[in-house]
Amino acid sequence: MMARWLAASAFFIALIVAWQLLVAAKIWSPLLVPSPWSVLEYLRSAVEDGTLWESALVTVRRLLAGYGLGILVGLPLGLLTASFRWCQDTIGILALGLQTLPSVCWVPLALLWFGQTEAAMLFVVVMGTVWSLIIATDNGVRTIPPIYTRAARSMGSTGFHTWTHVVLPAALPFLLSGMKQSWAFAWRSLMAAEIYVTILTGFGLGHLLHYGRELNAMDQVIGVMLVIVLIGLTVDKTLFAPIERSLHRRWGTARQ
Repeated sequence: MMARWLAASAFFIALIVAWQLLVAAKIWSPLLVPSPWSVLEYLRSAVEDGTLWESALVTVRRLLAGYGLGILVGLPLGLLTASFRWCQDTIGILALGLQTLPSVCWVPLALLWFGQTEAAMLFVVVMGTVWSLIIATDNGVRTIPPIYTRAARSMGSTGFHTWTHVVLPAALPFLLSGMKQSWAFAWRSLMAAEIYVTILTGFGLGHLLHYGRELNAMDQVIGVMLVIVLIGLTVDKTLFAPIERSLHRRWGTARQ
């Protein structure tokens, strides 16, 4: 464990050193490629004046609301798509088509329907989440070997009992992968919404990115990008990773 931690630390330190060396070589203007210390200074000042904390909280609140609603809609629709052929031919095709649509394409529609409001933000995040989750749920359920449900039925399991005690537990690894993918799509959707939708109910990380671009403040742009990456890694390591480890232990596929 210690060796892995040291190797990972050495890798990221090497990245920072390489970044600093590129800046010192003056290949690009410092306005375009700021030094790590400039980015660190921006993050320090943004934390001290509360800007970064407030923006991060606003963004995470919007993300959790849209992602949670996307799960509530996407999971049942995915199960229906996997269960009935007519749902596969309708909802499944719709989800497959809309999944290929970039999240930013929903922004103009959200602005026309909801205006500069939180509802517009929520709509874009849900649209970026629900379609990928429907496809992942459908694929996960269809990947289960049919022998599982046949064996359950031969032992007297039927209907709802089969779904809750056989199908869903067997599909959990695939559902979790779909939820992780949907989480990434939710992030992308929210960033697109915050960059293009300006509302007075809260300025998120996407707004900081937008203002950094407007002001040619690359230290702000890179700093906010690092914060977004850090939040994503934190959620993965504290929420998704423990569930994955539990599933691997249950199925006997955990790494030794």
